[in-house]
Amino acid sequence: MKELEDRIRRDGVVKSSQVLKVDSFINHQMDVELFRDMAKVWHKDFADAPINKVLTIEASGIGIAAVVATEFGVPAVFAKKSQSINLDGDVYCTKIKSFTHGRVYDVIVSKKFLGPNDHVLIVDDFLANGCAMDGLLDICRVAGATVEGIGIAVEKGFQPGGKHLRDEGYIVDSLAIVDSMDPQTNEIEFRHQ
Repeated sequence: MKELEDRIRRDGVVKSSQVLKVDSFINHQMDVELFRDMAKVWHKDFADAPINKVLTIEASGIGIAAVVATEFGVPAVFAKKSQSINLDGDVYCTKIKSFTHGRVYDVIVSKKFLGPNDHVLIVDDFLANGCAMDGLLDICRVAGATVEGIGIAVEKGFQPGGKHLRDEGYIVDSLAIVDSMDPQTNEIEFRHQ
């Protein structure tokens, strides 16, 4: 998606060869108009899929998932990284290691909101090593839900997550795939799609 690539080039900050900061428009301050444009692309790309839920993980994926769910006219569900007194009943639980935070989280989704009749589009802001996606896919498997596809705003193509998921047979629709980043020049190379 050229619009997203241009925005990353303009406003993204390359912190290291592994870390791209996009907090001014994706995962701290959110450009909702950009999210709407991203949602329209995924809606078009998954138009033939019977999607009835959009699933993400807190926190950075929630804004994108909400806008995508609105485009599809379906609920957005997010996996929580902590148990809450407000979360009652049975839950699906898995462990996810966060690339960004360098720690392992217990991630939960209430069984009330995900089950065998659900056709899910999983969305998230970033895909690096794929640990979060593996966890969400595990929750979907246990729930008996069908994963129709995975929508990623920014994929780090030089890390193994995207290849692993595609090798597993999942449709991964990444709107921008970064092949390399140079922290000295802030130059970012995108994969041609």
